[in-house]
Amino acid sequence: MPAYTTDQIRNVALVGHAGAGKTSLFEALLYAGGATTTQGSLERGTTVSDFDPMERDRQHSIASAIASIDHADTHVNLIDTPGYPDFRGPTLSALAAVETCAIVVNASNGIEYSTTRMMDYAKGRRLCRLLIVNKIDQDGNDLEMLVEQLRESFGNECLPINLPAKGRSTVVDCFFNPSGESDFSSVAEAHQRIIDQVVEINEDIMGRYLEEGEEGLSGQELHDAFEQCLREGHLVPICFVSARSGAGVKELLDLFEKLMPNPAEANPPLFVKGSGARAEPFRTVPDPGKHVVADVFKIVNDPFVGKLSVFRIYQGTVRKDTQLLIDDGKKPFKVGHLFKLRGKDHMEIEDAIPGDIAAVAKIEDIHFDAVLHDSHDEDEIRLKPINFPQPMFGLAIEPATRGQEQKLATALHKLSEEDPCFRIEHHKELNETVIRGLGDLHLRVMLERMKERYGVDVLTRPPRIAYRETVSANADGHHRHKKQTGGAGQFGEVYLRIEPLPRGAGFEFIDEVKGGTIPGQFLPAIEKGVRQVLEHGVIAGYQIHDVRVIVYDGKHHPVDSKEVAFISAGKKAFIDAVTKARPLVLEPIVNLDVTIPADHVGDITGGLATKRARINGTDSLRGDEMIVKAQAPLAEISEYSNELKAVTAGRGRYTIELSHYEAVPGNVQKQLVESYKPRHEEE
Repeated sequence: MPAYTTDQIRNVALVGHAGAGKTSLFEALLYAGGATTTQGSLERGTTVSDFDPMERDRQHSIASAIASIDHADTHVNLIDTPGYPDFRGPTLSALAAVETCAIVVNASNGIEYSTTRMMDYAKGRRLCRLLIVNKIDQDGNDLEMLVEQLRESFGNECLPINLPAKGRSTVVDCFFNPSGESDFSSVAEAHQRIIDQVVEINEDIMGRYLEEGEEGLSGQELHDAFEQCLREGHLVPICFVSARSGAGVKELLDLFEKLMPNPAEANPPLFVKGSGARAEPFRTVPDPGKHVVADVFKIVNDPFVGKLSVFRIYQGTVRKDTQLLIDDGKKPFKVGHLFKLRGKDHMEIEDAIPGDIAAVAKIEDIHFDAVLHDSHDEDEIRLKPINFPQPMFGLAIEPATRGQEQKLATALHKLSEEDPCFRIEHHKELNETVIRGLGDLHLRVMLERMKERYGVDVLTRPPRIAYRETVSANADGHHRHKKQTGGAGQFGEVYLRIEPLPRGAGFEFIDEVKGGTIPGQFLPAIEKGVRQVLEHGVIAGYQIHDVRVIVYDGKHHPVDSKEVAFISAGKKAFIDAVTKARPLVLEPIVNLDVTIPADHVGDITGGLATKRARINGTDSLRGDEMIVKAQAPLAEISEYSNELKAVTAGRGRYTIELSHYEAVPGNVQKQLVESYKPRHEEE
């Protein structure tokens, strides 16, 4: 067994905006904790975290990296994550493996786009949050104002737990030993604020505190109340560090040890058992003697080790030679080698306990978010899905060299295994393969990785926009399929009704046939015919969504009725109904955040107005930057990056995220329908 127990484990993810110094802090923590003998440097390319050549060339993270620190009596699993919104997939995946989300804030830049987003994501996952203000030793930082901005943006529960001292060369504790002097504010006042916030969480402690003061509370009572505050989001500590000088780094490790929750103290993981209406909450217990339950949160296709699957253990003990099942699979695999990770290095271990992070290699059937277990009692268990942003940037691709189609397919599959926000779409009607990601940078990195790692070069072009079709009214459809070819014929007749569903509801197929007019064995054939239409659309060639199909009547023939007849009848009855149900083409509407110099706000808002965008407001950032918030049709901004660069002389940047689908204007629908007719008739 490891030299530590579950209650000695701390799992912490470092997240935040690009440039906040997460990787430098990761390296400083490894060095301060004795995990490395020298502190890694981005400039020298010696970091444990950014070990990929592409990361070293760019000097920023593309994927998450994991390493462990043994500090005092604590084993800290630390995950460094990318800061650019384009690489949000690996960052959010890491949140499934930790109890504490440490949001790193650049003291010079203050609250940035990803600061807000990661605070929201962590709160949604019920994680304990910690704000780490980095780069406190840089000139011109107003740390006192930054604290007030953090409290104004994220609530009064954000309170400093230490403060810079001695010209920002160190920090002074405000919780355990509030006796020093700080560079700003008052240590005693900061201590009092924390105590007042902590005791509010428990009525018994609050009553005793009001009667006897702080002296009437034991250290354990304060510790337990503090952790309850973290779990319930009633307290978000703020601490200060400089990864470059080392100020506050050792104190941050002490904070992990003394106050951050261990796996048994945090909010329980959000597992469910079963699916759909049968799904029920499932509670894992961090007991090393129970059946194994673990969740795979990271996949790496390592050129030397092979496929590496990284998982967090929630229950039971995983040992070498353990037989594990994947999801609901019936065939177990044997854990031949079990690893702990330190960046690119893999250290073999004998076993791993609840709360720990480990990896296995060369098990091809494991996939991202797979649940590993050792008992069929744990079949149908799933961790609550992460709400990943929808990849909206797209490129149509094809091999630059003929004959590399299979090589391209293999490379795309391996890349999509590693990044849950990298998607591949195959459009049969256009013979088009489209890759989608979270931004232009995301896709450029993926294409470069595909070329360097797998030797596949591709040609790219803009893809079709992912429009959808739906209906806006109820309608009936009918078709009789009758075919006689000498011998046995084909016969099937279907009456159905369609109804629109709310946006995002998907598809429902309901059987209301009475009296056996259509035998039950033919209902799946009718649904199959309907689904063929759903895939290819009716009026413009796009997938149909948000519709309910009710089959209520029909006819069959005791000899001539066959599955193929009812597939055809169902398909054409559905087409008949759609054409009568006031069909609509829907377009993707995205949330657009454009960060620009303040003197370009007018140019940007005016330009967006010509793209059917709705301006929702502007926010000021530190310095002379502004964020313009808008919603716009994706079709109108598919090439917005070039326009933004031209208007702002390369200083502007933007992020998009799918908001919803809504009907296109009538003139746009007419164009889409008319352009589809020649293709449809040709087919």
